[in-house]
Amino acid sequence: MRVSTLISAVGALALTALIAPTAHATVGGSSDIRILSATVNGGKDIVIGTTTKTITATVTSTAPSNIKNVSLVLFHGTHLNTDDFDGVLNPTSNQADCRTVNGTTSTCKLTISGNPTLLKNATAGTWKAYISVVAKDGSWADADPYSSVRIQRKSLLTVNASPEPVGKGKTITIAGKLSRASWWDDLEYHGYANQPVKLQFRKAGTATYTTVKTTYTDSSGNLKTTVRASVDGYWRYWFAGTTTTPEVKAAGDYVDVR
Repeated sequence: MRVSTLISAVGALALTALIAPTAHATVGGSSDIRILSATVNGGKDIVIGTTTKTITATVTSTAPSNIKNVSLVLFHGTHLNTDDFDGVLNPTSNQADCRTVNGTTSTCKLTISGNPTLLKNATAGTWKAYISVVAKDGSWADADPYSSVRIQRKSLLTVNASPEPVGKGKTITIAGKLSRASWWDDLEYHGYANQPVKLQFRKAGTATYTTVKTTYTDSSGNLKTTVRASVDGYWRYWFAGTTTTPEVKAAGDYVDVR
C-alpha cells in the first residue's frame, strides 16, 4: 500500500486520540522529510457511540522544499504497509489543509469520520496512526506506525434511588444500568456485564461525592444495591472505565430523608 495510494484514498474504518510517537516507529522514503508532531482530537481519547463523530487531526512536518500534502490513516493492527491490520480509517479528503509555518515547515489539518458502521466491537482499544508526507519537490516519507491511538465504545450509566421520600433509618434501594455502544450493524446500547461500579453519595448542601461501596453489574449490565437512609442527599453510580470503554458518571438522584 504505497503513499500515493494512501493520500488519494477516502473512507474506510475508525479511530481515537493520538498519544506520543512509538519508540519503534519506522520511517521510509526521503530522509530530508521529518514529521515533527501529530495530534488527533486534541490528544484526547475518541469515544464513538451509535452516530458518526467527526475527528480532527493535525500534523506538523518539514522538508527542504516545504510540504505539499499529508495523510494520516488510523488502523488496528501491526503495520499498514504490510496489510497486517483488521480495521482502518482514512481521511475524508485527499488534500489536507496545509499552512506554512516557515519556509520549510507546514502544519496540515484534516478530518476523519468516526462512523460506527465501519467499526467492530472487537477492535475497541489501542489503534495506531500511519502518517505519509509529500513534499513540494515530489519526495515523500512515511511512518508506519507513527504513534498509538485509542478508540472507545461510548458508555451510559443510569441511577434510580427509591423510595422518595424515605424515613430515616429505612432502606433505600439504588438501581441502575451500565451500557455501552455496539458498532457495525447493531448500533444500539447493550449492558456491560460483570463490571465494578462505585456507589457514591453527596450530602445536600455540599459539593463532593464520597464512595459508599462497590457493586458489580449483572449479566445484563444492571445494578442494584441497598443502603440505610440517614440524611438528605444525592446518590449516583460511577464507572471508572476500561481500555475499551470510557469513564461515566450517572447524574445524582436526590432522596429526601424524613
